[in-house]
Amino acid sequence: MLRGNFLMSNLQSGVLDSTRILFDLQQVNEIVRCFSGCLEIEEIAHLVTNSLVEKFSCALARLWLVEPDRTTLKLVASAGMYTHTNGSFACVPMGAFKVGKIAQNRVSFLSNNLASEPWVGNREWAKSNNIRGFAGYPLTIDDRAIGVLAVFSHQALEFEFLEVLQTLCAIASVTLNTAMQYQKEKQAWQINNTSSLSLCDRLVSILSTTRLTLVGTEKPLTLSVSYVFLQTAEILKRFECNYCRLIYSEDTVRLEAMVPIFGDRTTIESGLSELFSITSYLGGALQVQTSIDGRAMQVMLKIPYTCESRQQLQIKCSSPILQVAFTHLCVLAGLKIGNEAENVPLLTDDIRQIKAAKSVIWIDQKAQVPQGIKAKVNLATTPEQLRCCVESVVSGKFWGIEAEVTQQNISDRELEILALLTQGKRDRDIAQHLIISESTVKFHMNNVLVKFKAKTRCQAIACAIFNGWI
Repeated sequence: MLRGNFLMSNLQSGVLDSTRILFDLQQVNEIVRCFSGCLEIEEIAHLVTNSLVEKFSCALARLWLVEPDRTTLKLVASAGMYTHTNGSFACVPMGAFKVGKIAQNRVSFLSNNLASEPWVGNREWAKSNNIRGFAGYPLTIDDRAIGVLAVFSHQALEFEFLEVLQTLCAIASVTLNTAMQYQKEKQAWQINNTSSLSLCDRLVSILSTTRLTLVGTEKPLTLSVSYVFLQTAEILKRFECNYCRLIYSEDTVRLEAMVPIFGDRTTIESGLSELFSITSYLGGALQVQTSIDGRAMQVMLKIPYTCESRQQLQIKCSSPILQVAFTHLCVLAGLKIGNEAENVPLLTDDIRQIKAAKSVIWIDQKAQVPQGIKAKVNLATTPEQLRCCVESVVSGKFWGIEAEVTQQNISDRELEILALLTQGKRDRDIAQHLIISESTVKFHMNNVLVKFKAKTRCQAIACAIFNGWI
């Protein structure tokens, strides 16, 4: 029996099967967990192809990446029937065959009669191996293709499979692009080794017109850490940075800079955007904010000397769509998708998951925020905001939410009155039961309404029940 929902023999046209999509989006989330935060290109590619074969029972899954000259695609991973990457399709010209056309036109493709397709070069291979289905999807960043992911199946592929493949490719593209940028710079540095120069000396050579101050004693840095600082300096140079300070503390190295505002601050942020993920991957932070006088942008880059402290985040959503959406956001933010651990925050919209977690980030969908939550996000949250949110929660701070009323703020008497109200008792009945005056009951309830920020007693009762206080 096939494990994937999409490998079905009865191809249906028309409306997409949402149930099938939701189930397999959950499978995609499991695949993404494997390569989240990885900076090794081939490792990411192999994890993607191997997972497609394992979780969706594909006969063959292959991933090509566009070469730097953008004239050819190189096969970097293959799983299933063939695991070698040196066959006749190891190098595909851009625009040639179906793979090359998918990359050139950035258009996905699905066929369930591969042996009869006119573009297939070896139809006998498809017939002899009983290959019926083929699906190809471009790996894209902005308006350019960086590769192609293709799968072959013994069974017909449902149209919904393209929807699931799109989600997987979107996340894989971001991760692969980050890894490619990092490996490219790493290789360039190894060729042009300038290890005799300190980070400060290198910054001076880049920011030749910028006043630079060094604070503390310089320490040796890893290649990846140095890469982020030098790339940041290159971007600061483009925006005519006029002041920088490089600070070596006990645990971190920090760069603080001032950039004059000539236009929209988002221009500076977009210039630095490609560095946010790798900075977070290294356990650091990259922040941009407007100065108090509004005339300049303050840029602060901070990275620990070692990256063992990279932030992790658990994601457990009741909806597979939310699960994949926030998994994608987590990848963009450079956060590692972690499993259950004492100090790993939990991102969820499922109140049943809260009790088992030490710290929770709530997904706000216009419903009441549960008791004890210190942070909340929504579908409009950016990767940078998610990183800040996780850092705040780990340090015990609130983020995106005001300090809500806690059970400790509510007296035992107030909870007792609320409990009696849920039994249908009137103020007079409650007063008699507790041997207090009716006006005292009203006094306590007014306090509860203020503490709960509730307009009616029904809202207050609902809040207390929702948070498990009564």
